[in-house]
Amino acid sequence: MHEAMLYDKLANSRVQCNICQWRCRIGRDKSGVCKMYHNRDGTLYNLNYAKVSSVAVDPVEKKPLFHFFPGSLVFSLGSWGCNFHCQDCQNWEIACPETSELWRTSREIKPQEAIRLAKEYSCQGIAWTYNEPAVWFEYTLDSAKLAKENNLYTVYVTNGYMTPEALDTIGPYLDAWRVDIKGFNDAFYRKLAKVSHWRGILEVAKRAKDKWHMHVEVITNIIPTMNDDEKQLQGIANWIRSELGELTPWHVTRFYPHHYMSDLSPTPVSTLEHAALIGKKAGLKFVYIGNLAGHQGENTICYSCRNLIVKRFGYQTKTIGLGGSKCKFCGAELGFRTTIPNPK
Repeated sequence: MHEAMLYDKLANSRVQCNICQWRCRIGRDKSGVCKMYHNRDGTLYNLNYAKVSSVAVDPVEKKPLFHFFPGSLVFSLGSWGCNFHCQDCQNWEIACPETSELWRTSREIKPQEAIRLAKEYSCQGIAWTYNEPAVWFEYTLDSAKLAKENNLYTVYVTNGYMTPEALDTIGPYLDAWRVDIKGFNDAFYRKLAKVSHWRGILEVAKRAKDKWHMHVEVITNIIPTMNDDEKQLQGIANWIRSELGELTPWHVTRFYPHHYMSDLSPTPVSTLEHAALIGKKAGLKFVYIGNLAGHQGENTICYSCRNLIVKRFGYQTKTIGLGGSKCKFCGAELGFRTTIPNPK
């Protein structure tokens, strides 16, 4: 076990965890919503420090990140647990460790070893992904610090429900914030993930961009009958445009039946294309259609000269017209990040 960084001690050996926006008040010998923070005798511990459920060398496009070091490999690590309980979770086996004892005996990869492996496999960066990275916050922080010392980029693939103080703690060491905005109303978030105060996700995403100058990309998995209505899609697109900026990539991705939502059908292609049109009408320059390999909506087209900049087929990437962060044909700023910025 590893003592948590961000918590308050309360009366009667209770504690309040300040890692995510649940801010769980946890009684003695109890755990928080994520099951990975546990109160032992009035001290809060993280239970999964360095415990790894999944390890892979991925193309960064898999996260998905399309405007961040295109074509690079990223060393990807997942652990156990989640602070959401999404009905459509693709990785429920690792997000719900209470259903299995495997996590207690899972492989350990210390931060130093993670950095060594990233370099060994010729990765340009490291990503915490597959499950919610905030629920092994201390491990990701220690690893991110080492990554920056070793000139590796760092990525959080997150549901975005981290507290502002947790973001500010890790902010100096994170380069990319790939965040889910799953829908745009209270009823949807309650039904999908049992979360009520979802607007904090928006505030933290904006803080990641404005205060910590992270590269931000947004993903919305479009679920038939749940978040495919005009009002929610317009709400997401307009918010991205006004708060994150017109160059922020929005990934609208195809839902496939899974977990507790296996009764629904996959998202129709026409729905994804309509969502992309909504994003473009809202003023977003880059709306990508995902989970649909071969669709033209995977490609990056310059909004100014209409030339093909990056061609994609699934995770295969061919950079054609990129010069730094700009279009090499007309010089338009495209919002790509291809170099690691100076320390924040």
